[in-house]
Amino acid sequence: MQYVTVVTGGTRGIGAAIALRLARDGHDVAVGYRSDEKAAERTAEAVRAAGRRCVAVRIDTTDEHDVDRLFETAAAGLGTVTGLVNNAGVSGPNGPLAEADAEGMRRAVDVNVLGYLLCARRAVRDMTRTGGGAIVNISSGAATLGSPGQYVHYAATKAATDTMTVGLAKEVAPLGIRVNCVAPGVIRTEFHQDPERPAKLAPTIPMGRPGRPEEISGAVAWLLSDDASYTTGAVLRVAGGM
Repeated sequence: MQYVTVVTGGTRGIGAAIALRLARDGHDVAVGYRSDEKAAERTAEAVRAAGRRCVAVRIDTTDEHDVDRLFETAAAGLGTVTGLVNNAGVSGPNGPLAEADAEGMRRAVDVNVLGYLLCARRAVRDMTRTGGGAIVNISSGAATLGSPGQYVHYAATKAATDTMTVGLAKEVAPLGIRVNCVAPGVIRTEFHQDPERPAKLAPTIPMGRPGRPEEISGAVAWLLSDDASYTTGAVLRVAGGM
């Protein structure tokens, strides 16, 4: 079977690691990115160096027309889309909720919730027509921990991701489409406002260390694989015990 997977937010950190791992597992990859063209091209080159094809598409996942263009470009350049990894996300303002600005919170809700819904909607439409597929949403351990004092609004968007995963999985299972979720804990990436935050939080993690993007990409790759053929509606926590 030919695997063609769309990965949003695939320019760095977890997204880039996912794209490379999928390439190594035999997927051709369409990388959606918002602004960093050079980073997107680095990801694309890494995928190609692994022996797979890749297209990189600049999009805003909150714009349904951009989402359509991403999937159309993937299909035209790589073939029938069989997978989606909803990864593009933003944290929004950092700090207590009482100090958060409304615009920053609104952007987080738009990207993390509406963006995921729009991409999943398009994937379901295409996969229904072409014989099924698999979707993996990237959530966060924050969905259940709440992230007090840091970004409660972000945690709320990730709780929405978990709920969306469970509901959509039940909705589209009869169509041959699986929908699952990976919930990372503290991971060493550029996502953090404070680059030292993962190291600072290590003592609070039962395993005593932050995770690596590659540890998330392995979970995603499994959920997209035939080994997970009876798995849908799962929220797989990869959080070092948190």
